[in-house]
Amino acid sequence: MKLSEITDPNLIIMDLKGVERWSVIEEMVDWLVQQKCMDQSNRESVVQKVKKREKDMSTGIGFGVAIPHADTDAISKVTAVIARSSKGVNFDSLDAQPVKLVVLFLVPLGQYPLHLRTLAIISRTLQDRLFREHADGVKTAEEFYQLIVKRES
Repeated sequence: MKLSEITDPNLIIMDLKGVERWSVIEEMVDWLVQQKCMDQSNRESVVQKVKKREKDMSTGIGFGVAIPHADTDAISKVTAVIARSSKGVNFDSLDAQPVKLVVLFLVPLGQYPLHLRTLAIISRTLQDRLFREHADGVKTAEEFYQLIVKRES
């Protein structure tokens, strides 16, 4: 599996409106609903699952990156929405730095090995300093997506 297989340009938010992690999680789940990746009726339960996971332990991994996630029966395949923040978001990160890049992903309920594999793939991509630097400079969601594709090739 590749990051490019679980997201697409329509699932990239170029500038988050939220400035704190709870509103960012809601904004990103709302984006999944708007893009018809999940039904509106599942919105609240997904938001609560992601927030619960975040309360257990921050997904701010450092380097200006956060990877909020959850498993849910609201989706049938792994799905990721990627977002950039020009302002930076306090995610209570390990390095106490503001988060500029957030990848929220959802995995079908009960798919723990897939969950771990997805987390590893996303982490590997986002821990790449050059990728983060280039991601900061792209102007469109399509350019961002092509940056992901290029990194994977």
